[in-house]
Amino acid sequence: MPRIIGVDIPGNKRIEFALRYIYGIGPKVAEELVKRANIPLGTKANQITDENIATITTLLQNEYVVEGDLRRQLAQDVRRLQSINCYRGTRHRKGLPCHGQRTRTNARTRKGKKLTVGAIRDKTQRKIEKSSAAAK
Repeated sequence: MPRIIGVDIPGNKRIEFALRYIYGIGPKVAEELVKRANIPLGTKANQITDENIATITTLLQNEYVVEGDLRRQLAQDVRRLQSINCYRGTRHRKGLPCHGQRTRTNARTRKGKKLTVGAIRDKTQRKIEKSSAAAK
């Protein structure tokens, strides 16, 4: 299991797919890295040499923003949006979708589990609610 920039990439996968386990590297960048490091396509990740790993590491460090630096940069961008109180920043702060999606229905990924608001119609549930409120 080779280690590149502090990330263990799976050794049993082809190198162009294994590189995608690094945050910030997608299909295009992974293929470009493999070509620039002169590694034949289809080579398994555990078959590449230490020299190839060093080449990929230097390319990533010098030319791409990946892993911790990329996460930090994205977090700073969101913090900046929140600090200037723009629309997207307030949506981030409230945990709602930022890109114009509807929220009347759906949006459960951002909003979380559905919370029922309003009257409880079932009498047994109402009694349970009363007893729990009285216990507090």
